Amino acid sequence: MTRPPLPPFDEASAREKVRLAEDGWNSRDPARVAQAYTVDSRWRNRAEFFTGRDQVEAFLRRKWDRELNYRLIKDLWAFGGNRIAVRYAYEYHNDSGQWFRAYGNENWEFAADGLMHVRHCSINEHPIREEDRQFHWPLGRRPDDHPGLEHFGF
Repeated sequence: MTRPPLPPFDEASAREKVRLAEDGWNSRDPARVAQAYTVDSRWRNRAEFFTGRDQVEAFLRRKWDRELNYRLIKDLWAFGGNRIAVRYAYEYHNDSGQWFRAYGNENWEFAADGLMHVRHCSINEHPIREEDRQFHWPLGRRPDDHPGLEHFGF
C-alpha cells in the first residue's frame, strides 16, 4: 500500500500532504488518521513518547474524547526530501465548556510508501473566550475558501 503523494516532495506535493493531514485530523476519526502512519511509527507529542500505529490510534481517541468541537488548520513551513515541517493552530473546548487555542509545530519524516514514520510535535495552548474563536466552519474538513493561518496572524 502507498499513500500519495510520495517523497521526495516538491512544494506542490508537500502542500498536498499537509492538506491531506489536516483533513484527516479534522475528521476526528482515530482509526482513519492512524492509517496515515507506519505500523512502527515513532511519535513525540508534547511530553508523550510512543511507537506504533495502535498507540497512535489510542492517543488520538483520548485526545478527541476531551478536545471537543476540534477544528485545525495546518500550514507548510518547510520541506526537503522525505521530510516536511508544519505549523498549525487548532481550537476546541473541554467538557466544562472552556475554549482553548493551541499553536504548534510538527516535524514529519516519511517512508518511501508515503506513510509517516516519525512525528515530533511541540504545542502551546491557552484558554480563550468563546467569542474570540476564529475557526467557525462546520465540523469536518475546512472549506477551501476558509482563510489559513496567515490570515489570522498565527
